[in-house]
Amino acid sequence: MTTARTTRNLVAGVALLLAVGCSSRRPVAVITPPLPDSFARVVAGAAQSLEGTPYREGGADPALGFDCSGFVGHVFNQVGVQVPRTVAALFRAGLAVVPGQYDVGDLVFFTTTSARAPTHVGILLGGDRFIHAPSSSGAVRVERLSSAYWAGRLLGARRIFPAPPGSR
Repeated sequence: MTTARTTRNLVAGVALLLAVGCSSRRPVAVITPPLPDSFARVVAGAAQSLEGTPYREGGADPALGFDCSGFVGHVFNQVGVQVPRTVAALFRAGLAVVPGQYDVGDLVFFTTTSARAPTHVGILLGGDRFIHAPSSSGAVRVERLSSAYWAGRLLGARRIFPAPPGSR
């Protein structure tokens, strides 16, 4: 009986290990769907056409100036997509983009305070470059994500997709 019980326990243990091993999940690669190339180029072009526009707190008009979220809102409105007005709301819009998959037209978010919450947003132009309305002492300009100032403040990116045809 001892041998039968030992064999039964051994078989049950092996079966349990196999079941657990077979049911465990392997890591799944996360891929954010890409933006259509034409849309990404239009977003980047619209953003770059505003380079040099002065900063204005609360601004969302090229004639008067932009703050960072007003700049993003204006650019996306120009290409037919309405987005939220605040940095915090933009940080919840669209789809999160995994680091290493950032692409032209993605929104990049930064923290400029000790709270580690999103307080600033720009538009990725490709590679290491993004465009934004930086501060009261500046104008819309292109900078590098890898710069000493921005690299340590980057929180992530979001991808905003074009509106479906006929939805505007």
